[in-house]
Amino acid sequence: MADHRFQSKKFLVHENSKVQLSKISTDSGDELRDKSHGAEALEADIESLRTAQERLYASNHRALLVILQGMDTSGKDGIIRHVLRGVSPLGCRVNSFRAPNTEELEHHFLWRPMRFLPPKGTIALFNRSYYEEVLVVRVHPKFLEPQNLLPYKSLNDLWERRFREIRSFEKTLVDSGTSVLKFYLHISRKEQRKRLLERLEDPRKYWKFNAGDLAERKLWPQYVEAFEEALSKTSTAEAPWYIIPADDKWYARAAVADIIASHLESLDLEFPEVTRETLSQFEQYAQALRDEND
Repeated sequence: MADHRFQSKKFLVHENSKVQLSKISTDSGDELRDKSHGAEALEADIESLRTAQERLYASNHRALLVILQGMDTSGKDGIIRHVLRGVSPLGCRVNSFRAPNTEELEHHFLWRPMRFLPPKGTIALFNRSYYEEVLVVRVHPKFLEPQNLLPYKSLNDLWERRFREIRSFEKTLVDSGTSVLKFYLHISRKEQRKRLLERLEDPRKYWKFNAGDLAERKLWPQYVEAFEEALSKTSTAEAPWYIIPADDKWYARAAVADIIASHLESLDLEFPEVTRETLSQFEQYAQALRDEND
């Protein structure tokens, strides 16, 4: 069991609270001394995750859905690479949500994630998610046009309806045994500028650069507003949002790993019990193997 250093309540968005991102720091906290200490903490939580996932998989009773959201360059891919590297691929699936395809546009927006929800015993991680429908689509309402929606009173009415649908959807998941942990990676505009410049100046990072990111950067205030309302309206006791300071990647990775590991450990998952009769059979099987002559 890891020595959890982070108090998850520090990052928690309480139900019915109003989020103001400008009042929340993007800097690392004092739980860790420096990057080296962060690496040590991450390794401890990765080991804890490895053990917890084995119990989750073996018990085949619960599941976990992890959602990562954030501005462009906020570190979602890095979280996936570093936090999940100790988890067995057999019990973990990662899905990235890009623009919906033609088939997906013909369905309700929550049809799309249903196909990627984690079966019992597994972890699913969404790199972006169905929340894009109240984030990117809110900033760019033109994306509603190909969805062929029934008439609605106003855009605000549409967003409120989608918030209700998301809350109901996530409550259904939790009630059926799937935990839902949602992380908003909170970076500053200054840090985003630095990371975009790195992609333009380092040949090893050229492949990461997308000119569209610069166009989206100009819409920073609109995205802040969209995120603030989504976080405020969809963080519930059953499926909470955590706002993770992400200007220091090492801190964000350690914090996310710690919260996930702590949650899985809180489920008190156990390996399936073996009956006395089965144990007796196991001993017979073991003795037969010992008696073999190779």
